[in-house]
Amino acid sequence: MMKSLQELTRPNIWSLAPYSSARNEYAGREARVFLDANENPYNQPFNRYPDPLQLELKAALSKVKGVPAANIFLGNGSDEAIDLPYRCFCEPGKDNVVAIEPTYGMYKVCADINNVEYRTVLLDEHYQVTAQQLLAATDAHTKIIWLCTPNNPTGNCLVREEVIKVIENFDGLVIVDEAYSDFSAQKPLRAELAKYPNLIVLNTMSKAWGCAAIRLGMAFASEEIIAILNKVKYPYNVNQLTQQQALEALKDPFEVDQWVKILLQERTRMIAAFNELPICEKVYPTDANFFLAKMTDATKIYNYLVDRGIIVRNRNRVQLCENCLRITIGTKTENNELVAALRQY
Repeated sequence: MMKSLQELTRPNIWSLAPYSSARNEYAGREARVFLDANENPYNQPFNRYPDPLQLELKAALSKVKGVPAANIFLGNGSDEAIDLPYRCFCEPGKDNVVAIEPTYGMYKVCADINNVEYRTVLLDEHYQVTAQQLLAATDAHTKIIWLCTPNNPTGNCLVREEVIKVIENFDGLVIVDEAYSDFSAQKPLRAELAKYPNLIVLNTMSKAWGCAAIRLGMAFASEEIIAILNKVKYPYNVNQLTQQQALEALKDPFEVDQWVKILLQERTRMIAAFNELPICEKVYPTDANFFLAKMTDATKIYNYLVDRGIIVRNRNRVQLCENCLRITIGTKTENNELVAALRQY
C-alpha cells in the first residue's frame, strides 16, 4: 500500500510556501491594465510574463492525451520533470531510488546532482526485468522506482504486467517514462492514473511531435502530486514561445500520426537492411523510433560514419550494449545514406 503523500514528501517541501507570482494573484478575473509585475509596457507580446500554469496549453494537451488538465505538469523538457521528483520527495544523503540498467542517463545524473543514492537492477538478455527483482532492491528509504518503456537505449517495451506489479506492490512513487510511447502498440499507462495514486507518467513533445527544439516535457499524475511539483518549479518555467509553438503543433495531430506511420515503415525497412549487413550481428526488437544494433566493432564503425558526416549513437560503453550502435530512424534519404555507407565499410 502506498505511503501517504506527506510521508513521501520532504518535510521542508511539504511546509514550503511557494513563490506567488503576479499572474497567480488575480487568476480567474478579467484584467486590462497590467501594472503589477514590473514589466515593460512596450514590445508586445514578448513584454509580458507567460501563464505560470500554462492553462490554455494544458487544455489542448488534455484533449490529445486523454488526461484531465488538472493531472498535467508541464516542464522545460522532460529533464525538469525528471529532476523535480528528486527535489520534492528525496531527502539528500538519506533516501534512494531504484532504476533499471541500462536506461536513460538523466535519471542517474539528477540523482547525483541531488545527492540521492541511485540503485540499479540489471536487465536480462532480453532487456526485461521482473517486479520481484525491482522490489528486492528497495528498502525503507526508497522513494522512487524509475522505469522507461519503451526503454532507451534498448528500444523495447517492458512487460506491462511486471510494470503493473511494481506499481501495485511498491509503497513509494513509480515514475514511468513514456517518451517513445507514440511509436509503440502498447497502451500508455497515463490512461491508468485514476487507478494508481503513486504513478507518475512522463511524456514529451520532442519525439513523435517533432518539437525537440521547444523543450516541452510533461508529467501526468494525481492532482495532489501535480500540486507539489507546481510548488517547487520555477514560477515561469515554460516560456511563451514554447507555449505558442506547442499550441500550434497540437492543432494538427493527424500530421503527427502520418509521421509516426512513415517512421514505423522506415523502421521495418531499416531493420531488414541491417540484418543483411555482414558487419551487423544482431538487431534487437524495438517499439521506439530507433533500434539497437550489435556490430562487429561499434567504435570503428561509428568513427567511419562520423568521417562521412553521418552521426549515430555509440552505446559500446553502456552495460549490456557492448559493440552496439543506436540508430534513430530518419527520412528515407537519410536512412538510405546510412545504409549505403555501411555497405561500403
